[in-house]
Amino acid sequence: MSRYQRLVSTSLQCQRFHTAAGHLKSKTGAEHRWLERHLKDPFVRATKQHNYRCRSAFKLLEIDDKHKVLRPGLSVIDCGAAPGAWSQVAVQRVNALGTDPNAPVGFVLGVDLLHIPPLEGAVFLPNADITDPVTLKKIQELLPTERADVILSDMAPNATGIRELDHQKLINLCLTLLDLSQSILRPRGTILCKFWDGRETHLLQNRLMEHFQDVRTIKPQASRKESAEIYYLAKLYNDGVKHQRR
Repeated sequence: MSRYQRLVSTSLQCQRFHTAAGHLKSKTGAEHRWLERHLKDPFVRATKQHNYRCRSAFKLLEIDDKHKVLRPGLSVIDCGAAPGAWSQVAVQRVNALGTDPNAPVGFVLGVDLLHIPPLEGAVFLPNADITDPVTLKKIQELLPTERADVILSDMAPNATGIRELDHQKLINLCLTLLDLSQSILRPRGTILCKFWDGRETHLLQNRLMEHFQDVRTIKPQASRKESAEIYYLAKLYNDGVKHQRR
């Protein structure tokens, strides 16, 4: 059983919500359904128990347990880092705090348009636009060797409610990140990025295939079934080398 599975299993055994009914009585319609789902969500319970900043931490834990994206000594950029849950996972997995004296020490840099509460072991660039050349320069200055081994992106644009428009906006964000990777991603590096499925998904897929040897789609268990979000995991960055489709 993986560490991710143990965390969720432990949470399910230990957590009890005795006050849920009282909260639900004051809600109706969509609010009632959302709160009921939220209170029953095992990942919400696990988030509270293990002090992660939000439930999205379990998406990265699951992906990393299966695909080994993070390891001690790596430099990681967390794009769209707020509130910092993915950075929490990255700090642990790359040994950014030097907790394991026998393993190399990694580095975690989080970037977001929003404020990010401080996190021991991570460096944050809050109120920073990842698409701004000024931000790119700051990132290069902060990275130990000016390049990262892993780029994580759980970014998403402000939703308009128009599914196709929101899909296009997120695909464009991912494409911009891919362009930036040419300046900040180390050869044989990795990108993990979220996208919302739609008619332009193939554009992002084809671009990733041009630059990475191994490209695959992932839908973590912690990603709600009704959500359109999916992740592309692209490994072995090398311009011009074709990928293996999984």
